[in-house]
Amino acid sequence: MMKIGLETESYHLQFITGKMDVFGFIQKTAELGLDGVMLNIIPWPGREHIKVLESFDTDYLTRVKTEIQKYNLFAEIDTCGTEVGHLTEVVKVAHQIGADVIRTYIPFDEFDSSVFPTVVEDLKKLIPVLKKYRVKIALENHEFETADEIIGMIEEVDSIWIKAHCDMGNGMMAWEDPVEAVKKLAPYAYTTHFKDHIIVQDGDEYRVCGVPIGTGNIDLDTCFKILVEESPLTRINIEMCFPYCTRFKREAGAGGVYEVGEGAFKVEQPPYDYDEIKPLDYYYPPAHLMDQMIEDQARGVEQCVKHTLALRDKYCR
Repeated sequence: MMKIGLETESYHLQFITGKMDVFGFIQKTAELGLDGVMLNIIPWPGREHIKVLESFDTDYLTRVKTEIQKYNLFAEIDTCGTEVGHLTEVVKVAHQIGADVIRTYIPFDEFDSSVFPTVVEDLKKLIPVLKKYRVKIALENHEFETADEIIGMIEEVDSIWIKAHCDMGNGMMAWEDPVEAVKKLAPYAYTTHFKDHIIVQDGDEYRVCGVPIGTGNIDLDTCFKILVEESPLTRINIEMCFPYCTRFKREAGAGGVYEVGEGAFKVEQPPYDYDEIKPLDYYYPPAHLMDQMIEDQARGVEQCVKHTLALRDKYCR
């Protein structure tokens, strides 16, 4: 049976307001009837003092591991960057909490393919550490790269310890159809972010907007079926990116899609009144909207869980 996990980003508003910590998240994941946790250890931009893991101290990490084991959950970690020293530290953290997969990505400000050879060399240097601790790395298609670009780097690394992270929606920011991205990445996938998106208009621009799973325009039935039938995965992780909106990160056509309007790129009404909050402000909403959006996010997680478990029942009999 495919196991279903939950990524901490799905409750980011509760984390940044202090209403949830890693222990509350682990307990909530178990209460939702899920099988594992994916802990994003990257500090929130502009709020670097707020972290899912408050410390890398051994005693603290032992407490985290004990809480995960209490509910018989699997554990994975999300980080970013490919610098060898940083990833070595994260591998050791993963080992201490019982996580066996680490998602990472290239932290672009603007896309620049000239960094790809450096990424490949960094990951090759990390292989002895991965072997020692029995932890795998999954390189994510993180809003800038197409699936082919991720696969190209993975094939150059050429190691069983380093494969792909398959994100359902990130390819849209590079103008790539989600189903096509999943088809390509599935055979290489060691982990996932399962999510849903729509396109919204923001003035004269279009944005990719996260919504609860099952309420957007990604063909998630097909994506889930591909992951079950064409990947080595035993886990799929829900990452609800709502409320969240972002710009396109590549030029139109970079991933094979040239304009909005159809399929996953169908334009919909924004989830919030445009005159009250602009799409790019969803992630850090103003104080007068925070409580409402926290509630909306919590309901969204419940919708995500319901829809994803139904897909598991449908395709994993």
